[in-house]
Amino acid sequence: MPVATMPPHRPAPVRPGGPGRARRVTHRLIVLLAAALVGAGALTAPAHAEPSVDEIEAAIDKQWEQLEPTIEKYNEVRSKLRVNRKKSADLAKKIQPLALESELAMGRVGQLASRHYMSGPATDIGALLVDTRPGQLAEQLTMLDRLAAHERKQIAGVLAVRDKYNAQKQKLDTLIASQVEQEAELAARKKKIDAEIKRLKASMPKTTVSVSGCPTINGVVSAAARTAIRVACQQVGDPYVWGATGPNSFDCSGLTQYAYKAAGISLTHFTGAQWNEGRSVSRSEARPGDLVFFYSDLHHVGLYLGNGIMVHAPRTGKPVQVSSINNQPIAGFRRVT
Repeated sequence: MPVATMPPHRPAPVRPGGPGRARRVTHRLIVLLAAALVGAGALTAPAHAEPSVDEIEAAIDKQWEQLEPTIEKYNEVRSKLRVNRKKSADLAKKIQPLALESELAMGRVGQLASRHYMSGPATDIGALLVDTRPGQLAEQLTMLDRLAAHERKQIAGVLAVRDKYNAQKQKLDTLIASQVEQEAELAARKKKIDAEIKRLKASMPKTTVSVSGCPTINGVVSAAARTAIRVACQQVGDPYVWGATGPNSFDCSGLTQYAYKAAGISLTHFTGAQWNEGRSVSRSEARPGDLVFFYSDLHHVGLYLGNGIMVHAPRTGKPVQVSSINNQPIAGFRRVT
């Protein structure tokens, strides 16, 4: 009976390209997918948002909360240091004559001792032999002892007072050394906080003006306007003087002229002329740095800061200040930048 046999084994057909081609295709797919993801932003690292003006202001406030107590402690230490240095100098003045007095007294005692003791008894006996009055030598010796005792007592008193002052001065000098060290530590801390506040202020957007005397002004587009606002705000507190154009006193058009002069823009010292030297903008279009005029005859002008406020020189008796623009009848806004 014939035995069934298995057909001979045939290897699987190899397709053109083989496994190498498959790997290349897979790699290309991965590259294409990655490119698509990058293009869609899926693989892009999240952008770091710049801090807002409010966040920077909050950071400055936080630093100031540390700085102000440091400043006051620094002032306290300096005040005490000034007093203690004066006390130490006064004690030094008292010690100096006491030291001299004790030195002179010690010299006198030394002279007495030298004359009485170092000359030896023979001199005293010889003096007695030539002296016609009995007992004179004894009197002399007694007198010398009394003088020496008196000098020693004086010296002891002087030294006691001197030592008392020296002890006081030593305590003061130790305290002064400690306060000098504390002063240096506080000064270093103050310097560090000041530097951080300066860095934070420098990180403000270019369109922000932050200066003492005025609130922080945002959205100041023109560089000239930023300079004018900064300079005008620095004058807050300066007196109003009729006809004055700075640098220490101003009238209304003198202040705006002075502010824009610092920005390289020349304005006439007269409200009517300044009105014509700028171009008209509506109230809705007005932005920080524009000039705002009042009354039908344009006899008052201020530098607009936005949000309904301005910096201006109001009148005699009122210094340069920040005020609402709504307290006087507005004639219009002009832009000079």
